[in-house]
Amino acid sequence: MPREQPGPSADGNGSTRTTDHHHTRTRITAVRHWIATAPGTYVWLAVLFVTTVLLHRMSPGFEEEFLRDRSTNLHELSQNPVRVLITSALWIDGGRWLPYAVLFTAFHATAEHWLGTLRWLSVATAAHVVATLVSEGVLAWAIRQDHAPQSAANTLDVGVSYALAGVIAVLTYRVPRLWRYAYVFAVLVFYGIPLVADGRTFTDVGHFTAVLTGLACYPLARSRRKAQETEHPTAQ
Repeated sequence: MPREQPGPSADGNGSTRTTDHHHTRTRITAVRHWIATAPGTYVWLAVLFVTTVLLHRMSPGFEEEFLRDRSTNLHELSQNPVRVLITSALWIDGGRWLPYAVLFTAFHATAEHWLGTLRWLSVATAAHVVATLVSEGVLAWAIRQDHAPQSAANTLDVGVSYALAGVIAVLTYRVPRLWRYAYVFAVLVFYGIPLVADGRTFTDVGHFTAVLTGLACYPLARSRRKAQETEHPTAQ
């Protein structure tokens, strides 16, 4: 009988393994490209990872005082406004980093890819700063009117949710026109319901203010679209 010649098996396993390997490398390359083209998002996320690890190594009592010193509360804003506006955006109250990794990838990275790093950072910064100042202004008014205790002036207030809300809002202008109104309606409802519900807090005011700030950043979105049209003119 003739001897069988060695070679690829009839079931094509060798070809399948090669294809799977190629697909895996393609996915890895796509992930690397996604991260590399949104440097601001992932540098910020990396900083949050480090600070979250540090928080987990602190005792509960020390952690509270540590974060309070970096909070955008009325006391710290009156003493060190620039410092706390920056440092408050570098810590996550509660120590849960993974959900923010998902949200940053879904919204911040998408906005940075679309707007470019400088425009994206401008939106995030504007939302963080404006929402902080408005919400703390509302809290100061509530304290003066005896609607909130004096101790609220030194409350713990850190995190990145105002910036995230602003970026989620500005992405309205990235959504195709057919779905744009549904998207912005969903965003306004999501952030608006806590504002009118019982038990609302100054942070609910801050989140809704951040959404309005993001929507007000339409000129940045429009300038980005014009820049893209200049870079890639439509063929006549």
